[in-house]
Amino acid sequence: MPIELLSPAGNLEKLKAAYAYGADAAYMGLKDFSLRANAGNFSLNEIEEVKRLKKESNKKLYCAMNILFKENEIEKLEKIKDEIALWPFDAFIISDIGLVDFIQKNFPYADLHLSTQASCINSSAAKAYKNMGFKRIILGREASLDDIKKIKDRVPELELEAFVHGAMCMAYSGRCILSAYLTGRSANQGDCAHTCRWNYKMYIEEEERKGQFMPIEEGDDYTAILSSKDLCMIDHVDDLINAGLDSLKIEGRMKSVYYVAVTTRAYRKAIDKTPDWQDYKKDIFDVSHREFTTGFFFSNNPSDTKSGVSRPTSYGYERAYTFLGTVKEDLGNGRYTIDVKNQIRDADDLEFIGPDVPLLKDKPFTLYDENREKLEKIDHGKYVELETELPLKPGYILRKESEVKIIK
Repeated sequence: MPIELLSPAGNLEKLKAAYAYGADAAYMGLKDFSLRANAGNFSLNEIEEVKRLKKESNKKLYCAMNILFKENEIEKLEKIKDEIALWPFDAFIISDIGLVDFIQKNFPYADLHLSTQASCINSSAAKAYKNMGFKRIILGREASLDDIKKIKDRVPELELEAFVHGAMCMAYSGRCILSAYLTGRSANQGDCAHTCRWNYKMYIEEEERKGQFMPIEEGDDYTAILSSKDLCMIDHVDDLINAGLDSLKIEGRMKSVYYVAVTTRAYRKAIDKTPDWQDYKKDIFDVSHREFTTGFFFSNNPSDTKSGVSRPTSYGYERAYTFLGTVKEDLGNGRYTIDVKNQIRDADDLEFIGPDVPLLKDKPFTLYDENREKLEKIDHGKYVELETELPLKPGYILRKESEVKIIK
């Protein structure tokens, strides 16, 4: 079976991008029952459009219901089971074992996928979950490539999935109470405040000087001492496949459409081994990210980085492009409507990317309003037509180069 590329879909727009830019499957959440409760998620009036997209693309859709359920939440789930059944889900991603009977009873056509939150990292646990009815295990990120191979060899009929790109939790496969302790927002209930990525200053107190706190200095900047690097395994796709993984998963339901598009297509090209895949890889270094690492795949040292993956960055998020919008409709004669996300000016040096187009640089272009009056600029959410000689298609993304920014 060809390896699956699984991409995040925090909302309908991101689902479209995931499918268009090369994902074999996407995962989304239900607002109250997902560990990305603030991702935007989906509304009931989008069900028919989701069904249409899924049918036309012939791709899969998984539902993340991976919070740890409280008693009242289980009761609420029972009340909306008919509503859940309206969605075209191929599988449910869960970490709470209390949901097994509920899903098997109400959605017997859907597969069970064990969330990474369950911290499954050995073959004995994997076999036990298989006996419960799980078709796939999303392994804890602590599993190395050697561990994955042993698990696959010992439970070959079980599908294995792993996160291969994106943000990582600093706790043991997400078992963190720091956010709940400091902010009252529980990570296990889908409301993480990302407290591990805050910038901290450290102070010491001398025994004989109670209440006098002296700072531990580190130059002009301060280390985010708890923050993990971002995972990136694009240079090691063959290693992942040879270890026995069935699905490569990209993190990022709360990230932008631009992130979903460029990351998905980069891994698609790497998996397919297209001759120009390195041209697509470059973009993942310019979308917002922290310093890249290969995580625990090659050793138990999470600070390891492999050649070809990491390039020097400062602490914080690095970003080199501004996402401007998406081509909506081809009006003919070189005119296109644009879904504007950030201000576009007629003096901008626009770039366009597509699922199979690494980069198109714009020749002179013109912006028009709905009355065909020329515009010098257009802001987010406003109607605009763009006229260009470039051969664009709906779904292409507009961007402009900006100075590399380190976002604290």
